[in-house]
Amino acid sequence: MKNIILIGMPGAGKSTVGVVLAKILGKDFEDIDLIIQRKEKRRLQNIIDSDGLQKFLEIEENALLDADFNNTVIATGGSAVMSEKGMLNLKKSSTVVYLKLSLEAITKRIHNLSSRGIAMEKGQTISDIFEIRRKLYEKYADIVIDCENCSIEQVIEKIRTALV
Repeated sequence: MKNIILIGMPGAGKSTVGVVLAKILGKDFEDIDLIIQRKEKRRLQNIIDSDGLQKFLEIEENALLDADFNNTVIATGGSAVMSEKGMLNLKKSSTVVYLKLSLEAITKRIHNLSSRGIAMEKGQTISDIFEIRRKLYEKYADIVIDCENCSIEQVIEKIRTALV
């Protein structure tokens, strides 16, 4: 059975929606950020702080290339779309769902910018990465779900409807 890949900005709800969606659809659930943390034995922010953004993106790309799931809902990190090779690997066996939110909604949801493990250069803002990544989310998405002002249940219902 096909996988469902959730992409979108940090704070869009990929992990939260993913867990519930997997339960409802009877699929497994995996979170690429957690896979990276287990493998590296440290938090994402520690990797970025000590090794730098480029090294983190390499580690993330390797996790995306190693991903070999079946019948699984997979929450990616917000920066997964920065790896074309990684995304093309995921798309081979998956439907990619972009959880789309406005910059204003994302900004309201993210309060722990310095410790959350968001892949961004020093001095970059959420607005900067939103502008860079938005086009990439749209490029790789098979389905775009507008999550603005929606509950988790409403987002899941939109995904289920779109998958039919």
